[in-house]
This record gives sequence, structure tokens and C-alpha cells, in this order.
Amino acid sequence: MKSVDRLMRRAIAEKIFPGGVLLVSKKGETLFHDAYGVANLDSRAPVTPETIFDLASLTKPLATTLAVMQLVQHNQIKLEQQLGELLPEFERGDKAGVKLKHLLYHNSGLPDYRPYYKILNGVAKDSRRSLLRKHLVREALVNPVGKTVLYSDLGFMILAWVVERVGGRRLDHFVADEIYRPLGLNDLFFISNNKNDNRGPFAATENCPWRRKVLEGQVHDENAYAVGGVEGHAGLFGTAEDISRLLAELLFIYDGQTRSGRFHQDLLHQFFQRLPGTDKALGFDMPSLTGSSCGRRFSQNSIGHLGFTGTSFWMDIERSVIVILLTNRVHPTRDNERIREFRPILHDTVMDAIAARIF
Repeated sequence: MKSVDRLMRRAIAEKIFPGGVLLVSKKGETLFHDAYGVANLDSRAPVTPETIFDLASLTKPLATTLAVMQLVQHNQIKLEQQLGELLPEFERGDKAGVKLKHLLYHNSGLPDYRPYYKILNGVAKDSRRSLLRKHLVREALVNPVGKTVLYSDLGFMILAWVVERVGGRRLDHFVADEIYRPLGLNDLFFISNNKNDNRGPFAATENCPWRRKVLEGQVHDENAYAVGGVEGHAGLFGTAEDISRLLAELLFIYDGQTRSGRFHQDLLHQFFQRLPGTDKALGFDMPSLTGSSCGRRFSQNSIGHLGFTGTSFWMDIERSVIVILLTNRVHPTRDNERIREFRPILHDTVMDAIAARIF
């Protein structure tokens, strides 16, 4: 994959991102896995294949959605269940009739984002999560339930609350116990603000104006940070290798090639199905008809997701191809958005390189 290697080196030279790891696999076989650039512009520490990245919104599909899937599989919740039934706090409000599937499809009617951290940082740390949830209960819908897709962090904060209430554990403990550890994934994890995590090496993210430091091994997302580092929309850290292993497991189950017991095949078929007329599946993105970050070569039967820090994965279900790109594009500033143009070019180049080989 010399063309892919050249493209990654050019991205570093042109400062599209300081550092990155690219992993490409087909049918479980790793075709490409290499690291580029630096993890920290101050120390000049190089990125290696083992570098751990802040995965940002990859938390939504790789942690929260899989936790919901696990609870559905064990008949503890149903996608058609309403919030008013699952969380009594929502019984009397305008969100009582919001179903779990609406939260996963991002068509619940909730707003996309609120800077809750500005309020939460002014209260005691042990009161912040309960205060955040009071705000989620009070938050007014901005669209009719089930009618409009609006990508929402708030919906996944509520899903993490459902996982905690029904699963009896905080989201990070639930996914570690039920999914990551049974699959031998030691490099997918959340980092609580209350404990030092020396697993590293970590890729640095933003030189944060209000935290007054370059973040490294601390969650970049402000709302997740304010409540201790663990939330349903952000907070997951990991390596490309462990993301690849997790996605390959899902792909094998989907294709009926393995029976690990983590998930049932029919459940994955349900979650990986497109909501008609949208670019959403249950908890996952799917390629838009034009301008998709996965480029033009991925089939429409693909799932993926992007993370604000510069992370992404795309999995072409028809071709059994997985492409994982982890970068620290927000280091040292989030104003660098050149990765938007780079992603589709990279994915097209990868798929062209795969097509040129014989499997």
C-alpha cells in the first residue's frame, strides 16, 4: 500500500494532523498498520502503533451502543421502550414518549449540544452528574419525536443513564465487564478524572484554554470531563489494534462466522440496518449519498463513525473491509479542520489499493 503510505506522510508534512495511526483489514487479516508523526508537539514523542488516542464520539458506537445492544440481547430493555418507563425522572415531561431507538437514531427531538460544563464546573464534583441529569430532564425538545435526524450528544448521555440504571453499573464498568474484557481488549477503556492512568503512551489533544494545559490522558470533551471523564457520548480511549479486533468480532458475528456469545447475529443485522432516508443506523453512521467521509468506494452497506479529536472508523460489511484512522488533529488547536477533506481521499486510496490486490 505504497500510495496509502505516501498519503499519510503527506498529511503529516502538510500539518493536516501532528500524528496518526492507520489500520486497514480485510476479512480479519491486517493489510496495513503503521504510525506517523508525533503524539505531542512539545516533547516530539513519536506516534507508534501502540499509541492510545482519545476516541471522542467513537464512544457512542463502540461503548454506549454496544452496552445497549447487550441489554437488549438479555431482554432487560427493548428498543421500543419509552424513557418514561425506563427512567421515572422523565415520566411527566415532553421526553416521556421518546423511545430508545429514537436516541440511537438521533431523531429523538433533542438538541445537538449544550455547554453544560460551564454550569457544572461551578459545583462540587460529587454533585455534577446528578445536576447534569436534572438538566437533561429539563431540556426542551427542538423537534417532534421521531421526525428529524439531529445528531445529539444529549441522547447518548441519556442512554448511558439507562445503561447505568438497568445494568446496575456505570457505563465504563459495564462495557469492561460485559464486552471488552471477555474479548481480551485491554486497550479500550475510559479514564476517570479521579485516578491516575499510567497505561499510555497517549496522543496529546488540545491546548485547552480553560483547563490551561495541553491535554494528554484526560478526556478532551468538556461535558464528559466535567462529570468525571465517563459519559455516553465521549470518554473512551483506545488503540487502533483493539478497535480493529472489536469491529472484526462484530463483522464475523454478522456474517455468521463465529458464535462468541457476546451478541446474536440477528441483533447485529437489526442494529446495522439503515433508517430509511437517512445516514443513520442504530448507534452507527452509514454513508451519505454524497460527501461521505468514507469517500466514494465504500458500499452503502457500511457502518462507521467520526470523533471530534480526529478519529474515525468505517467498516464495509459487503466487502469485509475495516479502515481505522486515529489522529490528534485538535492538537494543539481544534481550529485545524483540514482532516475533513483528507478523510474521503484516504478512504478512496485505501479501497483502490485493496482492489488492486487479489484475495
